[in-house]
Amino acid sequence: MMAMSKTMPERSEPGDIEALLPWYAAGTLDARDSRRVAEALDRDPELARQYAVILEEYAATIELNESLGAPSSRTMHKLFAAIDAEPAQAAAGGPGLGARFAGFFAGLSPKALAWTASAAALALLLQAGLIGAMLAWHRPGEVQTASYQPQQDAAPAPPSGAATRERTAESARPAAPMVMAERSGGPVVRSLAPQTGPRALVKFVPDARAAEISALLDRYDAVVTESSRGGVFRLQFGNRALSKQAQDDLIGRLQKEPIISVVLSAP
Repeated sequence: MMAMSKTMPERSEPGDIEALLPWYAAGTLDARDSRRVAEALDRDPELARQYAVILEEYAATIELNESLGAPSSRTMHKLFAAIDAEPAQAAAGGPGLGARFAGFFAGLSPKALAWTASAAALALLLQAGLIGAMLAWHRPGEVQTASYQPQQDAAPAPPSGAATRERTAESARPAAPMVMAERSGGPVVRSLAPQTGPRALVKFVPDARAAEISALLDRYDAVVTESSRGGVFRLQFGNRALSKQAQDDLIGRLQKEPIISVVLSAP
């Protein structure tokens, strides 16, 4: 009984090894299982014959796949071997700014490093002194804001006697009348002129336009000296007196104007 128990593991071992033969043929076992299968093949000729059959079937499968256009396992093995043979690529990014600074200072000698530190400290002191001087120069108490201070208007000096006489003479002169033409929309200022030329009372047609009235006044060298609510205007023609015949001719020409409805000689 004890002898049978000792021989059972030996009989059951080939079954486990047989299950590993296809993986061994494909080369996908780890080192431990590959060593076990190799030792079993050396000990058991029957297991070696089974492995030979498995290799033939495996080779036939590879040939069939290659004839169908599928990649072979040898191609995959070559690809993996080429990938493993490539050297590891360096990191994509270069060293950072801090690493470069550290490398720069690491390459300096102790004496150069001491001089560099002294120069940096001196620059910091100069910068601090400059900032302090600027703050002391711009003190808040010395800042003045611009303000407006209205000045009192000086009292006008009394006019001299000559200036007073000139103003009195100017005020005594008769002012020239303001000439304007009135319509329903309001007065239209024309000019200032002395009352020396012949005058006439004129009434324009209701549909007369301001541009037409202005053109007529320019044509006859006339200005409006007075107007009434009824639409009658007193016009003055020129600055020179005319004879009785010339005034009648002027009235006759005005009566022929299409924008004038009534025209009469005025004193």
